[in-house]
Amino acid sequence: MNQSDMLFDKVLGCLAGGVIGDAMGTPTEKLSYEEIDARFGWVTSFQGEGTDDSALKHILCETIFRAHGHPTADMWGEDWLRNADTFIGSTLFFAPVVSTFWKLRGERALPREAGNGNMASSSSAMCISPMGIINAGNPRQAALETFEVASLIHHNSSRDGACAIAAAVAEAFRPQADVDSVLEAAARYLPERSAQAMREALAATLALARSCGDYLEFRKRFHEQLPPTMHFTDSRETVPVALALVLLAKGDAEQAVIYGANFGRDADTIASMAGAVAGALRGASAFPAQWMDGLGPQAGKQRELAARITEVTLARAQASLEAARVLIGMAGAATDALPGSGA
Repeated sequence: MNQSDMLFDKVLGCLAGGVIGDAMGTPTEKLSYEEIDARFGWVTSFQGEGTDDSALKHILCETIFRAHGHPTADMWGEDWLRNADTFIGSTLFFAPVVSTFWKLRGERALPREAGNGNMASSSSAMCISPMGIINAGNPRQAALETFEVASLIHHNSSRDGACAIAAAVAEAFRPQADVDSVLEAAARYLPERSAQAMREALAATLALARSCGDYLEFRKRFHEQLPPTMHFTDSRETVPVALALVLLAKGDAEQAVIYGANFGRDADTIASMAGAVAGALRGASAFPAQWMDGLGPQAGKQRELAARITEVTLARAQASLEAARVLIGMAGAATDALPGSGA
């Protein structure tokens, strides 16, 4: 596989991994793992095209294309309003998304301020992986740009969760990336004080996963230790769990999705985020062929989105390279002008 094909494979892996995880985790969402075991046994297949996780992600992709790779909260908000029929009367979306939509439409709220006061949830993190893709190999920039875009939905620790997922995805695109570097990148660019809650949640959950070393033991112990006040959609739970499952799967994209679908609670979102991160790390070629076939018409849409976002990512990288060349040239010219710099 040449480098161009490898980049496309990673982009497709990230996008398709998210949709497949979303679809596979849909039947098990809101269930405990004991209920999953009793009703389904071990979930390894899926039907459908995903839920709100995928719907919001596709609107974000639309914004990225319209913005030529430089989306903002304002532009994403505009595209929510352009897709108003997706939101009005729908039962698909969770409270923070519904709140944001009606703030934008009914109150004419400023998009950067629309997330203020919304409850903690996974609504930002679950759909944010395209921000990691367009910042492939640059997790710091992915976190910075995500902080802006995710303000449309959240102004709390959930925005930090989105930054963590975007940074993890961006790191996963580096050719030398591995599971450890991806997990390290997820927390590295979160401010120590302002993002303390998310940093602590990541550290505690990953430490538990490492101490267990086994998925079933981790799942059992995590559920036993859940705070009684933690809502199942809180990104302080879902983001660390999704990354812990990537760890326990040793980066295996197929296994990470299956672990997410069988975890329970916000299973569709957990599996979607785990699939996006591991899919970016290992590529679409790491998924079983029947999974892509199982997407039906959605498979073609994911390939089309992957092709377009690959072009955007390369264009951004080319622009950065050209800017760097100009600066290096200026620095070289300045050095040549210094006394004693001649032959």
